[in-house]
Amino acid sequence: MVSSGRDGHGLIGYGISMYNPLCAYSCRAVLSSSTLNCSEHAHMHEGMVMRRMDMGSEVVTSPDCYAADDAFLDTLAYCISTHCDDVPVWDLEKYWSMNVAGTQPGQPLPKATYQQTLAGIATNPTDTLVAGKDLTHAMIISDEDYQENYNAQAIFEIMEDTHERYGCGLIVLLVSGAIIPIAFSLLRFLPFPTVLTTKFNSWFIDPPALGTRHKTPIAGLFHMPTRGQAFFIFYLVAINVILSSVGFKSSRPNAWYPTVLGTDGQIVSYVTNRAGVLSFANIPLLFLYAGRNNVLLWLTNWSHGTFLLLHRWVAWIATLQAILHSVIYLHIYVHDSTHASESKLPYWVWGVVATLCMSIMLPASILPIRKHLYEFFLAWHVLLSIFVLVGCLWHIVDRFQHQWGYENWIYTAIAIWGFERLMRFARLARNGVKTARVTVIDDDYIRVHIEEISGSGHAFLYFPTLTWRVWENHPFSVASTVLPADHQPGTLEYDADVEKLGTSSDGSDSDSRERRSQSPTKVGLTFLVRTKGGITGQLRKHTSLHVLVESAYGPHEDLSAFSVLICVAGGVGITACVPYLRAHPGATKLFWGARSRSIIDAMAPSLTGVEQEIYVGKRMNITEVLHKELVGSVASVAVLVSGPSEMADEVRYVIGELGRQQKGIKVKLLEESFSW
Repeated sequence: MVSSGRDGHGLIGYGISMYNPLCAYSCRAVLSSSTLNCSEHAHMHEGMVMRRMDMGSEVVTSPDCYAADDAFLDTLAYCISTHCDDVPVWDLEKYWSMNVAGTQPGQPLPKATYQQTLAGIATNPTDTLVAGKDLTHAMIISDEDYQENYNAQAIFEIMEDTHERYGCGLIVLLVSGAIIPIAFSLLRFLPFPTVLTTKFNSWFIDPPALGTRHKTPIAGLFHMPTRGQAFFIFYLVAINVILSSVGFKSSRPNAWYPTVLGTDGQIVSYVTNRAGVLSFANIPLLFLYAGRNNVLLWLTNWSHGTFLLLHRWVAWIATLQAILHSVIYLHIYVHDSTHASESKLPYWVWGVVATLCMSIMLPASILPIRKHLYEFFLAWHVLLSIFVLVGCLWHIVDRFQHQWGYENWIYTAIAIWGFERLMRFARLARNGVKTARVTVIDDDYIRVHIEEISGSGHAFLYFPTLTWRVWENHPFSVASTVLPADHQPGTLEYDADVEKLGTSSDGSDSDSRERRSQSPTKVGLTFLVRTKGGITGQLRKHTSLHVLVESAYGPHEDLSAFSVLICVAGGVGITACVPYLRAHPGATKLFWGARSRSIIDAMAPSLTGVEQEIYVGKRMNITEVLHKELVGSVASVAVLVSGPSEMADEVRYVIGELGRQQKGIKVKLLEESFSW
């Protein structure tokens, strides 16, 4: 079944009214099933359209027929006059001119105005019309037929208004999905005692929701959210469940649900409509959380990894709502024996496309696929997302055209995605095409220098000459923002597997920094890359190649309020730590575990003057290290961890345990990592 009409602007209840005035629409609804004197019967034989006497064919009543048929106009005007006493005449005239002949743009006007038609009725009708029977002269619409249609349209509009209001509750969710992260991020500017925030974070924010693993996958399939993330996920799930479950009403007698089971049929149809609207309303939030140019990343201190986690949860919610919407409507149409004809209509096909693509994306986006087939995952994820948006849009346009504003949810999602992609292009265009110079450090690591470009945090690098998939890009942490004019890898001699390099108290640290700042330098970015397969493996075969740089992302959090900065790094994770160590105004200390001395030699110039404990080829005892540094300390300490998942989880566990158990401890945990 397809509905057509004039374009609406807004949403139902917010700029769009379905049946206003309801009394007039109810009169018109009763008459819509009757055959008029000018009605025709469509007959497929030889393409002929035959007059109404051919009772073996389908009735077709054209807008011209409705606009000119005296029996129809007189009956409608008389019904409106008896049921719309409280509606201003100008409102009735507006309805009359716009809706009597139909709701299509460009339709003919009735041959007389409402008041002219009413004045032209010589005597009041006495015969009562039986709904669905022929209308051959002016007749009375029975109270029963009028009330059934009045109830049907009234409760339907109430429910649709409720769906949109709850959908706008998801506008509130869309807003709260932004407001809550922003509000919690702003709390960091309030002067709460550091001891208190340490306790709060250790109990309610930083630990995993269950167990001791957060970055290390559970059963290799998913990451356990932190307690702070879990609270917000619970909010997202709870508000969707609540909005999907409340506010349903029914009305009887009801022309659309005339049977004894009509009440159940009403509620079921309203449930499936609600699920569809809420699924649509979640889609903009879904796209907002996915983007790396998500405005919330600029306004909060929440990480991109957190928003990607929320993106996946919202995806599950929206997909389950879409499946519920589809399955219930399938049941309704099969039960009504209309599935065979309905399923051939374009709106049905596009709805199937959208629901199917959303359903495929869930299992096709599990962690093992994202981790081991990331390039292919990204390509089909984008492709299926396009089909979801197109399917949703045409599902609505083919079903309702632009009458009721459901498509505005999809337009919002398209706008969010378009902005995100435009920002990516702008970052690339600002930097232009650069040359990357590659230096092999050892069998595991390479160093990439890119001159005449600045940035911080991390950047996404494109190497279009390495693959035909020119859109492929990978994130790398910026290890340094200046390049020595004639850089030679630093060489340090190590006598043991654990090296302690300290700064003296006689000012040599400041002297070394001064000498470093006075040495010739160039503006540029340095990346330290651990090569595996794919593009990173191909990089080590080149010494110089073209690169596109999408930067900069993830500016570093200000930790200047903490008197001590402790960095725990593993392997190439040192690149995320270096900018913090170089910028921090207070005391700094680095604990770094690496496979080989080569990477340590390569990073030595960037770590001059930093107190270090370096573990080469052996495991760092993180519990012992952090207990030694934090237990009994009266200073406020920021602990930054960047390294393998197991290392990050162990640091998180130890910090949480110390924060809960030690009195007076003042510590903040910060994790730098990329999420799949």
